[in-house]
Amino acid sequence: MCAKATMEDFEAMLNESLEMDTPSEGSVVTGKVIAIEAGQAIIDVGYKMEGRVELKEFANPGEAPSVAVGDAVEVFLERVENSRGEAVVSRDKARREAAWDKLEKAYADEARVEGAIFGRVKGGFTVDLGGAVAFLPGSQVDVRPVRDAGPLMGLKQPFQILKMDRRRGNIVVSRRAILEESRAEQRAEVIAKLAEGQTVDGVVKNITEYGAFVDLGGVDGLLHVTDMAWRRVNHPSEVVTIGETIKVQVIKINKETHRISLGIKQLQADPWDSVERDYPLESVHKGRVTNITDYGAFVELEAGVEGLVHVSEMSWTKKNVHPGKIVSTSQEVEVMVLEIDSAKRRVSLGLKQTLRNPWEQFAENFPTGTQIEGEVKNITEFGLFVGLDGDIDGMVHLSDLSWDQRGEDAIQEYRKGDIVQAVVSEVDVEKERISLSIKALANDNFSEAVEGVKRGSIVTCEVTSIEDGGIEVIYNDMKAFIRRSDLARDRADQRPERFQVGDKVDARVTSVDAKSRRLGLSIKAREIAEEKEAVEQFGSSDAGASLGDILGAALKDRD
Repeated sequence: MCAKATMEDFEAMLNESLEMDTPSEGSVVTGKVIAIEAGQAIIDVGYKMEGRVELKEFANPGEAPSVAVGDAVEVFLERVENSRGEAVVSRDKARREAAWDKLEKAYADEARVEGAIFGRVKGGFTVDLGGAVAFLPGSQVDVRPVRDAGPLMGLKQPFQILKMDRRRGNIVVSRRAILEESRAEQRAEVIAKLAEGQTVDGVVKNITEYGAFVDLGGVDGLLHVTDMAWRRVNHPSEVVTIGETIKVQVIKINKETHRISLGIKQLQADPWDSVERDYPLESVHKGRVTNITDYGAFVELEAGVEGLVHVSEMSWTKKNVHPGKIVSTSQEVEVMVLEIDSAKRRVSLGLKQTLRNPWEQFAENFPTGTQIEGEVKNITEFGLFVGLDGDIDGMVHLSDLSWDQRGEDAIQEYRKGDIVQAVVSEVDVEKERISLSIKALANDNFSEAVEGVKRGSIVTCEVTSIEDGGIEVIYNDMKAFIRRSDLARDRADQRPERFQVGDKVDARVTSVDAKSRRLGLSIKAREIAEEKEAVEQFGSSDAGASLGDILGAALKDRD
């Protein structure tokens, strides 16, 4: 009876074992740690199969292995039996498979996952997500660039899966998305408590070229450099330092973008409220040059009040010079207030107005007719420019160089740097022009020669030269030329060769041109005038006398 029961039990056990499925390769099975030796854990996975797993596979990143004899663990069965008759199993792969299942569900639900950064690779970091390894791009570590990621290594923290591909084994995660989400919630909560115009305390977190970011207790606001002070601020570091606690006013809140604009100067009195009272027009003040541009220089009259000295208002004499050649940054200067536009917060200043107009000064010191001396600064096609007192120039026009020479010829005698004397002929203060004359230093021979002579006068000249086109004569030491056609009334007598050098001839003045300094003479005009006069005096329309008789009588009467 007992033997029969034993055989039945054995048969039942055999059938039960045959009915149980042998685990297939590539699946996750549960085993039991039966021993730990030589840095490995020996695991019984059942079915008379044992496998070995390195102890490091039981350790989380940055932690010691956590496994002991008797622990039930899940492993991945790679092969049922190897050459040594042992099962090939992996704890890492088991964890990875379990992790992938969990991660796929989290990715589908857009849920956060927990992991730890454990390594650095090109372009980012590696993250252990409970057995699956993910890539964390450097741009996704934080909301701002991270210089030192050391404090984040090995620390368990939440991540957001951006994309994953199980077939290729790729997972990309973001820590930044978690921070931004948390910050957004925190920002919304803090912003809800803020109001424009409110004064709050904040801590300077970062400084840039254009301003400083201030932490208002979970939300950052921008303190722009133009809102740090009423005065000109070249760099934010002149006003604030990182870590400093400061009082700021909330200037503007953008509810959509959650951007907050802050200001410090709004907490101070606006100096522009009293500008028109403190700086009346045409008043002179001292200021400091704060900035120099191509079009002028900015001068600070007081903290927060700057004015522009336009390049045209910088110097009476230096017209085409860069402002940097006249003033320098930080230089203290005296300026005159020319115009104030409070609406646009602009003050127009003048530098030259604090000095006397050099043309006015010259006109007082050197009235018209005064003789001056100066250096030839420049020679142009229309005259000489002569340097004068007060760093100004006067011009000698070609026509004022010489009484006797053409201006184009006379100017050839001058060189740059020559010291010349001249007479002041005109000063135009408004147009800033001074006219000089060199020829005025000498007597005007032409004026002296023709004094009392007018058109129609008869003058006696001496022939000095015989030419094909006429004769050259001299009158009162002044040369003149009588053209061939003016040598006689009769065409047959219009021959220059009938005259000789030294002959005295009477001629009629046809023109006196002081500008060109020419005296127009004509023997022909004299003869015609004499003939007309004789006819009027000795003849009549019905006398019957010939022209020869009349002229003869006239000449006889004159003798």
